[in-house]
Amino acid sequence: EGDGGGGGVVRLPDSPATHNHVGGPHAGAMFTLGETASGAVVLAAFGQLLDRAVPLAVRADIAYRKLAKGSVLATARLGRPALEVIDELESGTRPEFPVEVEITTEDGTPTSAMTVIWTLRPN
Repeated sequence: EGDGGGGGVVRLPDSPATHNHVGGPHAGAMFTLGETASGAVVLAAFGQLLDRAVPLAVRADIAYRKLAKGSVLATARLGRPALEVIDELESGTRPEFPVEVEITTEDGTPTSAMTVIWTLRPN
């Protein structure tokens, strides 16, 4: 369980402009939604370090589990304690840490799961 970063929630409204060929949100839109939510959590947890380090997404993995219909929500949580990551940075190591993202329909039905690995690159 993470701490220090709280959680971030980002909503993608239902729109034909983001639909795929089966009428749900396009995979690319879902990926962008999840990555955006993960970035919000990273900024909440480590924004005070922006004068010393730049947060960068390193890689991401997403599983599309169920067709989403309507608006979707991405809820992100820091996968490691923020203080642990900060200690690594301060010790001279470039930390990597996961942000776990769950994407659901508005009624809470899970549709996708994503993990974004972030790093803090010292300036």
